[in-house]
Amino acid sequence: MDRPNAPQPKRLALQPEWRENRLSFVGAVAPLSPAGLPQKATIEQSPLTQDVRPDVFEPKVVGLYRNLFPEIDDDERAEGYWKELFLLRPEITRLREILADTGPDFLLSIQHQSQQLLIHAIAQIRSGEQSGTENALDTLAVFFSVVLAKKYTNPSSDIIEVLAGLDDVDAVFTELVTTLDHCIKDGGSYEIRQKAVRTTLAVVSGAYQTVLVSYFINRDFFPALMKLVNQLQHPPDAAEPLLLAGLLANYNKFEVQNQYSVRFADFVHDEAMKSIIQAISSTSANLRQQYIVIQDDTPIAWSVSGTLSYVGLGKLAGAKPASPVLPEPQQRELLAEQPGLEISTLLTLYDFVLCNKLFSHHFVTTPSLDGSQPPPFSMFVSFNSYLYQHAFRSSRASTYAYLTLLVLLILVEDTTTAKLLSETSAPVRLCRQRPPLLPAINGERTYATAIIDLLTDGINHNLRKKLDSNFYLQSLIVLSRLLTYLAKTRTKFTYHWSELWRSLLSFVRFLTAYEEDVRRLSRATEVVHALMDVLIIALTGGENFLPDAAAYDDLFYKLVESGEVLVKLRDTYSIATGSERSPINTLISVSQHYKEMIESQRSKKQHLSPREVNKIIKQGYETLSFDVKDEADQAAAKYREVQYKTELKRIARVVVADAAAWAAK
Repeated sequence: MDRPNAPQPKRLALQPEWRENRLSFVGAVAPLSPAGLPQKATIEQSPLTQDVRPDVFEPKVVGLYRNLFPEIDDDERAEGYWKELFLLRPEITRLREILADTGPDFLLSIQHQSQQLLIHAIAQIRSGEQSGTENALDTLAVFFSVVLAKKYTNPSSDIIEVLAGLDDVDAVFTELVTTLDHCIKDGGSYEIRQKAVRTTLAVVSGAYQTVLVSYFINRDFFPALMKLVNQLQHPPDAAEPLLLAGLLANYNKFEVQNQYSVRFADFVHDEAMKSIIQAISSTSANLRQQYIVIQDDTPIAWSVSGTLSYVGLGKLAGAKPASPVLPEPQQRELLAEQPGLEISTLLTLYDFVLCNKLFSHHFVTTPSLDGSQPPPFSMFVSFNSYLYQHAFRSSRASTYAYLTLLVLLILVEDTTTAKLLSETSAPVRLCRQRPPLLPAINGERTYATAIIDLLTDGINHNLRKKLDSNFYLQSLIVLSRLLTYLAKTRTKFTYHWSELWRSLLSFVRFLTAYEEDVRRLSRATEVVHALMDVLIIALTGGENFLPDAAAYDDLFYKLVESGEVLVKLRDTYSIATGSERSPINTLISVSQHYKEMIESQRSKKQHLSPREVNKIIKQGYETLSFDVKDEADQAAAKYREVQYKTELKRIARVVVADAAAWAAK
């Protein structure tokens, strides 16, 4: 029998409690139940929830991307959503994939989300907060490069709807260009300024066929871009600002007044010009190196280690192992992909050379930065030699080769610049990847002779049944301008002139051998006329620029040899059949004059030695007379950009495509 008021048995128990976001256990004395068990303690429910473990973990920002384009709705995203989106480091690859999987029609249906993205990104950039600004610029660069590349039913209006809406496009894009311009000019760090250039490049190249680019034209980005180029420490970093300036300068330049052309002409900042030229030199060096990596044609000087390496004993001399040689099919495939996207910056070089004579002077005369690399113009010519040898491999390479020929044309037709080209000497490495090879020139040489080699190489290495008539026509025009200047100024060069005559007359033989294929091509007759102009300039003015009488005699000797081919060329292409004063008839008459003299001598002596033939040629000068139009003056007609409108628009389309690909990298 239990005693009254006897103390009940008790037991110590631990009770879990949630305090200050932490799970704690509090000790408590719990009475035993009648069965002798402790009474059940009450446990508060934990606020923690367990999510389902995902198959693949991904950054949180990717979930925000998915949430931005989930379905068709017009719900406003909370302010915290945008702050978090631009606070987190962007996942460029995943954002590009998500946008790439979104079709243009779906983007139009959810245009509210894309419009809000642009508006809040602009606000983030204007805030000036560094990490958020960088993230917003990276996000916009990807957004523009992917969204603007899609195929829309009505490109201009549909793109406006996706980005800003027809009602708000003026306000949004005015704010966008103002923000980007300020960011490029005074964006704080160089990294932010470069990212602003990349974002601007993405929207300009992507929307180049729409009216949206007019906002960037009206704003005038030229001062901000030139300021950035002048302040950059590494010349390669200036490629994107220069490309952007070139795109803006060529936008509708033949339809409306473009203020960037005036900016190019009025630009007189010497230090900034030199920075631009060094950037062009660095770009040319990088582009040339891409060719050399595929097929190394670096000249190797003699050495003991080199000789041992040749016979497989290079390890004895500590020589570095040679780079592996790629199989020929792989070389062809890689060479067809050249040149790199950086070549698009040469459009800006064209505009500077066209509009600014001071820039042309600096371009030719600027020395190397440190002596380890050749001067900028030497590097430009060197890269072009690789480009010209492989211009036939793609229409893109041919287009850029044509662009650089326009640059050379503008330079050589200006007497002041042509004089600099004839007087300035520097080492120039020319491409030697494909035969036939011109004689190698070691040491310094004048730029004028390097340009002649460059043009000769281009003529030799692009002979195809489907002849690139534009490339050949422009090459011959540049050559005729240069020879005309040399003849008028009586500038004599020691140069392998015989190689030039051999290449030109070989081209004559090619035109007659493949006349059925060539005559179908556009401008084929113009190519033939240009070729005859070069030969007649050499004939009538060669005495003024060839170094001695022997070189002049060699020209006549080769013309005599080619007399029958010239007649066949005239008859095949039906050129100048009724004009005795035409260049080709003059060349034929000179050839026939000497042929008659040689035949008269052969009646006395059956076999004539080369020395005897040369003697006949010298005697023939006394009886030689010909009446020819002043072809040198005809060839010296100044370059007018409007005459090249079609070609320049084609070049601009290629550059815009490369710029869009560059911005999307």
